[in-house]
Amino acid sequence: MVSFTVRMTFAPEDREEIAEILRALTLASRGEPGCVTYVPHVVEGNPDTVLIYEQYRDAAAADAHRQSDHFKKYAVGGLYQKMRERSREDLVALV
Repeated sequence: MVSFTVRMTFAPEDREEIAEILRALTLASRGEPGCVTYVPHVVEGNPDTVLIYEQYRDAAAADAHRQSDHFKKYAVGGLYQKMRERSREDLVALV
């Protein structure tokens, strides 16, 4: 299992557009055969920060996600164009 979070910050005026992009990206990502979990969040008290929790069956499934047409359209062509900052944390399950 491959698990990680992606944290991005956006300008306040982009909130509505970012929410629309995230809805489309989430729906498409959850339909991928190797996607286990894909949940975008807004950080409580900081509505301009989005955190996405993602889990994939294996590294190949995570790579397939990044190569998908919907990732290129909504993440690369949408979120990445609007974000001010981005960071990723890879996670290792304890149990």
